[in-house]
Amino acid sequence: MKNELAKIKHVYFLGIGGIGMSAIARYFHAVGKSVSGYDKTPTPLTHQLEDEGIAIHYADDVNNIPSEIINCLDKSEVLVILTPAIPKEHAEWNFLVQNNFIIIKRSKVLGVLTNGQTTLAVAGTHGKTTTSTMLAHILNSAGKNTSAFLGGISSNFKSNLLIGNTNVEDHRIVVEADEFDRSFLQLFPDIAIITSMDPDHLDIYGDKNEMEHNYRLFASQVKEEGTLIYKKGLDIGDVKSKTYSYSIESSECDFAGTNIRVENGFYHFDFKSTENYFSDLVLGLPGRHNVENAVAAAAVAIMCGVTESELRAALKSFSGAQRRFEIQVRNNRCVYIDDYAHHPAELNAAILSAKELFPNKKITGIFQPHLFTRTRDFAREFAQSLSLLDSLIMLDIYPARELPITGITSNTILDQVTISDKCLVNKTDLLSEVNARNPEVLMTLGAGDIDQFVEPLIHLLN
Repeated sequence: MKNELAKIKHVYFLGIGGIGMSAIARYFHAVGKSVSGYDKTPTPLTHQLEDEGIAIHYADDVNNIPSEIINCLDKSEVLVILTPAIPKEHAEWNFLVQNNFIIIKRSKVLGVLTNGQTTLAVAGTHGKTTTSTMLAHILNSAGKNTSAFLGGISSNFKSNLLIGNTNVEDHRIVVEADEFDRSFLQLFPDIAIITSMDPDHLDIYGDKNEMEHNYRLFASQVKEEGTLIYKKGLDIGDVKSKTYSYSIESSECDFAGTNIRVENGFYHFDFKSTENYFSDLVLGLPGRHNVENAVAAAAVAIMCGVTESELRAALKSFSGAQRRFEIQVRNNRCVYIDDYAHHPAELNAAILSAKELFPNKKITGIFQPHLFTRTRDFAREFAQSLSLLDSLIMLDIYPARELPITGITSNTILDQVTISDKCLVNKTDLLSEVNARNPEVLMTLGAGDIDQFVEPLIHLLN
């Protein structure tokens, strides 16, 4: 397949606005291919792609497919890349199938692009975007020849793509290994990190055991001469590579983060391994859970030759990925944090970090559930996490790729939340609701279109 990519002149994306899809679109655009695509709705990310010279349309209509693709006589010159979120009845997809275009999933493309390159892959139900973005930043800051395909927009790079010199032997690719649709099984990493294996995507896997089984398959695909770094306590099964554990909760592991404390709004910690002890590292990104991500990223960076002084500087200058505990407003009236958290464990981590950073402040959360199936499968756990807040504003479920499920609404969660200050609000009334509350610490939480409120809330709170 890699040799076939060289022949490709036109790359067409069905679902180009997805965070993983857009990184690959940017890559093909950067290497000189003609790139275009469809997505359901315009977003700030699709507008960025259009500004970079990529043609995008938002109506599912065969007539919108560029004529140079439809009229191309040699189908080997056209590659169509598909996201699993595209529905089977999609008109453009069916047209491209019926006319024998080469159509492959995003995950397979990523597997092809990393094949033959030193690959550093980060997997996990949560933590993978921040950890992979942090690792790419550390390596790049240290002058290492690094490319990266990320699952979030790096605040340091202002992109989800970093391109190094792929023709040099010291080149490495950092990739986010996504478990959705078993995508990560297309990867065969030299070094892998597994941050977590909490159950999720049960619409794909069926149950927790099957999902964990697939994580163990991913772990087994790390090269025999390679290395797997995993959060202590995870059952990674039998793997042929070297294995090391990491933790911030126990020093009985190979890489530990200890002596964690908050000073002047920054997290400080010590990094401890059998070979190194680095005291008083400062992390530019808030959150105790991000200290744990930093331990994993630092472990891999050291294996790649990053020195202590380079690591110190990179961790301090790391400003995170967009929508990962991103402090948007911090004035004498209010703090506003935006976070992508859409799983109970992620909500726990984000809310507890806010409470640790801003003790004695009232924490108000706005949560938009993502997917009917996830709401159904984890309603009790969501309610427990959201009950850590002082005040909760719930939005309706964001359906994404799903149709409604009878009896499953935001109230399925809200009714089980134990705090008294809770309400369900329509999106059209959200800004007036926030304005009336005058919050001390406000958090927007969720993976749907809640991000469309970030700029209006910044304007309101400033």
